[in-house]
Amino acid sequence: MRTLLVDDEALARREMRRLLAEFAWIEVVGEAGNIEAAAAQIEQLTPELLFLDIQMPGGSGFDLLARLEKLPHVIFTTAYDQHAVRAFEVNALDYLLKPIEPERLAASLSRVKVAQVRAAAQPEAALEQLFVRDGPRCWFVPLREVRLFTAEGNYVRLSWGKIHPLLGRPLSMLEQRLDPKKFFRANRRQVINLEFIEAVELGVNGQIHVQLRDGPEVEISRRQARQFRKQTSV
Repeated sequence: MRTLLVDDEALARREMRRLLAEFAWIEVVGEAGNIEAAAAQIEQLTPELLFLDIQMPGGSGFDLLARLEKLPHVIFTTAYDQHAVRAFEVNALDYLLKPIEPERLAASLSRVKVAQVRAAAQPEAALEQLFVRDGPRCWFVPLREVRLFTAEGNYVRLSWGKIHPLLGRPLSMLEQRLDPKKFFRANRRQVINLEFIEAVELGVNGQIHVQLRDGPEVEISRRQARQFRKQTSV
């Protein structure tokens, strides 16, 4: 399994490499010491598993996850235990406290294998609705009625009719449960409902802008433009 180590301490990364050497099915393809370097490595190397520190220069491990378009399996590694609840809220497979014990690491990697088997045998069905609580107000939101999802840090703003509630989870996590035939990742911060596209404007240098019905104009990133054309026959 292609694995990336993200930790601002070189000694911690070296120790993790040593521990992971006992597991032949783990391939460490790279490492990073801050979230900027990690984001670049993830885009270039497409790892399947992250060992991710939380407190780093330039932002936290949670900030990194909020930036990702595709979310690998995540195991947090940290010297602090106060972030554990939040770690599992973003669907982390485990939360390891430093110094990491070999037996504890082995248990975490067993969870990774279980997650792999489950994903292969029983892919999760696409979500049809969300329960959203924003302050004192709550809604059951049919996803077919949401025209746009916009990342706001570790949260997602839903454009649903005239209401714009805030969902307490990262966009990358939510995207995994959306029907890929109906929803499309337009850029790093936005996922659009293809059924709400009212018009498409082709610009210079391959730029694409879409106008959503009763909504804003959204730019398709260059990285996503080819897939958008393929999926929509534009």
